[in-house]
Amino acid sequence: MAQTKNCSPSCQFFKCVKNAAFYRRDVVWCRWTDDACNVANCTYALCVKRRLLPRGVCGETVKRKTVEREPEEVISKSVKLRGKALRKIGDRELF
Repeated sequence: MAQTKNCSPSCQFFKCVKNAAFYRRDVVWCRWTDDACNVANCTYALCVKRRLLPRGVCGETVKRKTVEREPEEVISKSVKLRGKALRKIGDRELF
């Protein structure tokens, strides 16, 4: 999983919402457009695992990046409460 890969219609998790994709010799063909299936430009392409990203990139091959933030960056301004929320929590400012 070093590089990102494009999703292909021959993937086991690929699904055409219009049920228009079928195999024609060695190519997956689309009955809707009467052309070879192009996942990147098709609005009816779907991944069963919900991993299809824009421009037809497979989300299974993308490595996640996590960003650690300092506590000062996470805590922003305090929120002032009124009404029912103030009665339930009991503080005037919520951090």
